Amino acid sequence: MTTDTTDVATPRNGASPDPDDAAHVASPRALAWARRRRALADFWRTFRTHRSGLVGLVVLLLIAVLALAAPLLVGSDSRSVTEAPGKSLESPSGRFPLGTDQFGRSLLALMVWGARVSLAVGLLAAVLTVAIGTLVGVTAGHFKGWYATVIMRVTDWFLVMPTLVLAIALATVLDRSIWTTILAIGVTTWPTTARLVRAQTLSVESRPYIERARALGGGHKHVMLRHVLPNVMPLVLAQTTLVISNAILTEATLAFLGLGDPIMVSWGGLLQDARDAGAVSSGDWWYLAPPGLAIALVALAFTLCGRAIESVLNPKLGDRR
Repeated sequence: MTTDTTDVATPRNGASPDPDDAAHVASPRALAWARRRRALADFWRTFRTHRSGLVGLVVLLLIAVLALAAPLLVGSDSRSVTEAPGKSLESPSGRFPLGTDQFGRSLLALMVWGARVSLAVGLLAAVLTVAIGTLVGVTAGHFKGWYATVIMRVTDWFLVMPTLVLAIALATVLDRSIWTTILAIGVTTWPTTARLVRAQTLSVESRPYIERARALGGGHKHVMLRHVLPNVMPLVLAQTTLVISNAILTEATLAFLGLGDPIMVSWGGLLQDARDAGAVSSGDWWYLAPPGLAIALVALAFTLCGRAIESVLNPKLGDRR
């Protein structure tokens, strides 16, 4: 009796097999990355069909580039009060396209620098918010009994309390810094994300493959990290883009109320400086309009991107072009 020594990886056309190709094909990690690349390609292909989402993405990219290139575009000395190049509250001109503030600094340069702080605070606060909300939502949906009851009652308490009031109280108690603002926003705006993630977790854990995973010996960590979390991540991603816009608005509100970092230049801080300088009563519109429009524009751009992402990840929402 002869023994078949043909390798299963040998092509049928007689060509010699490539060990590297065979190992690549047989690698589960390589297959997983291939699926992820295809999923990203499909996501981008569908996202491009949402014109409003593309407009929001382009606006965000332009503002991000300006913020990152601030030292090259306007220079670090443009924030200095002692080296201000203009007069106090000059109206827009060829030299100062957006006018000057009460110290004679170019408002255009301050707007570019302010984009850095506003975007950084919005992104970091949104990450903190979504991280807390996801942790609470997944654990509350996975573990039943007293833990879920207690954690959801705490969540309900945060929901009924005014978010801005809680953020103001926390920012008042702690030191005035950018990290205090991020912490104040993050620990007061997570309940909405927690309830959304918990509802999605309950839906995922009711599916048959979760029961099979548990029957095969999968523990709590395995079920939450390998099955539940990947299924709630699309919802978390869409929620993040929406939370960023709220975080930027909250940061601007705190800065406008004088609870932001007095050293950092932000759009909300510019509004607060304009109020202190009496720009409203004196009619210096160029001091008020640019920061307010910038805040509204960025918030709108993040909202458009978030809605487009949500529509792509959940086709049941319909076409939102």
